Amino acid sequence: MISKMIRYDIVLYAGEQECFINELRELGLVDITTSGWEPSENDRSVLLSIEAHNKAVEYLKDFSKSSEYDANAQLFANGEEAYEAYVAAREERTRLQQEMARLQKLADDIAPWGRYSEEDITKLAERGITLRYFTTQPSTFDKMLDEWSETMTISEIARTQSTVYFVVVATDSSAVVVDGQEVRLPSKDSEALKAEIAELAQANKALDATFSRAAASVELIEDSAATIKEQLQGLKVDATAQREADGELIVLEGWAEADTAEKVDKMLEEYPNLVFMKRDATIDDEAPVKLKNNKFARLFELIGSMYSLPKYGTLDLTAIFGPFYMLFFAICLCDAGYGLILLLVGLALLKKGGAGMRQAAWLSIVCSSATVAFGFYANSFFGMTISDFLPIHQDSLLNFQEDFFSISLALGVFQILVGMAINIWMKSKLFGFTSTFGLLGWFIILLSGSLAVGLPMFGLTIPGFDASSPIFYGALGLGAVLMLLLNNVKRNPLINIGAGLWDTYNNITGLLSDVLSYIRLFAIGLSGGVLAQVFNSLAMGLSGLSEGIAGSAWYVVVLQIVAASIILLIGHGINLFMSAISSFVHPMRLTFVEFYKNAGFEMGQRSFEPIRKMNK
Repeated sequence: MISKMIRYDIVLYAGEQECFINELRELGLVDITTSGWEPSENDRSVLLSIEAHNKAVEYLKDFSKSSEYDANAQLFANGEEAYEAYVAAREERTRLQQEMARLQKLADDIAPWGRYSEEDITKLAERGITLRYFTTQPSTFDKMLDEWSETMTISEIARTQSTVYFVVVATDSSAVVVDGQEVRLPSKDSEALKAEIAELAQANKALDATFSRAAASVELIEDSAATIKEQLQGLKVDATAQREADGELIVLEGWAEADTAEKVDKMLEEYPNLVFMKRDATIDDEAPVKLKNNKFARLFELIGSMYSLPKYGTLDLTAIFGPFYMLFFAICLCDAGYGLILLLVGLALLKKGGAGMRQAAWLSIVCSSATVAFGFYANSFFGMTISDFLPIHQDSLLNFQEDFFSISLALGVFQILVGMAINIWMKSKLFGFTSTFGLLGWFIILLSGSLAVGLPMFGLTIPGFDASSPIFYGALGLGAVLMLLLNNVKRNPLINIGAGLWDTYNNITGLLSDVLSYIRLFAIGLSGGVLAQVFNSLAMGLSGLSEGIAGSAWYVVVLQIVAASIILLIGHGINLFMSAISSFVHPMRLTFVEFYKNAGFEMGQRSFEPIRKMNK
């Protein structure tokens, strides 16, 4: 459900704005509207600073888990000192790593030239002897060596499959003409460069002490980031506040939950030189939204938030689509073995994951538990037939391949009917019952057809209500009157007929498309189950286990089991990965497209975020 909101219009002296905002932070119950805020140049610098602090915290938390972290490192005096030390150390580490990479590449390039001394080369140059360095292809060097040696002194230094490194000893007056690429060597050879790299590596290693101190002070950095976030809150409020009386007064729009409004009232009444008005928020207000659900429904808020929060004043559909999503996930995965693996993953995340992972872990546990139950009912465990191994009569289980096509369509019709019923109730609440006549007519027709025609397909009937009963035709007639003649009671009936016929075309095509979309439940569940059976057959066939192990040597049986295990692990791993993604995405699509559309879902503007103290 959506928490009820109270709107506050607050007027106070501009000079007391900062003090008042600090009081609201201490209270932590009021959301101040800052819609339309556009960051200035100064605001952008604050945003960048917050982002930089967050990245620093993330890096240091990862560093604290590494072997380079010193758990006995001394803390910094405050968060800004720790952050600035981290920034300086990070910049120095980046510089050192770049320089080491440059020197390493240079050392690798000149390694074939071996050891040489710049001092000796200089002394030779002073005597008029110049060493010039060349590279060429081995074929060219071997072909031209004799010719070059007639006029020059040449020494081969090294050779690879593609390159020959050689030196030409020349005098100042001699001309050097060779078919090769001349190379200019640095003053240091590769060994000297490696020694320099080692020195830089030691300097880089020494930075671990600074990072350890910063990681030990990460809570101080988080407090510093929280202070900057509070500063940003003040900037946003100041930039969007309405100013009156030549800037002497400011008007703020605030929101609080009805459950905590008494505390807000008390604080505002006691605050000097302040006037406020309050009223209940309405659907026409751009009120922030806060969801208040039970523990089960709260798990599916993670799914709903991927689309949008509901508009204030409408209905929160989380508790309604949650069971559907859980069921659809189980149907798409449709294997007790796969569900058991995801259940173990969820339990592991619950045990080792942080606070932010707990909701996702519990969602995984709930959906995978449903998958285990449905997988047993669908008679599938890693693609194997459960009734072949357990004393369960197969007739008591679901034959997914033969029976579930029609069931998936029935589930689609049922969820669409639930959505239409919600839409009717919501419109009736907001605009009056007469505004729902057109939609109510379609609901009556679809519900009547489902009960009179659809139920007998599953062996169920309602006494006195079938496709030939007068009550059924009466319901169809009532629905037709509502959707064709009374779809808008304030409009001319002739216009209503035309509009109703147009709506009939749109609704028939739309509802047909919506219902057929639920076939994906059958298709995804079937494809995953077939692939699991295929991998089982491949493992048994390619390993030879399908022919039995009688008469085979023990080591042959071991090799067969190992080969089959590898095929099963890879095959089922790929199938589980793909099926899990499909089971996560497609029920979400059915929820957001088919169900939300028929339920008349409206998106909210923003979530309820009261300004509060962010420091721990």
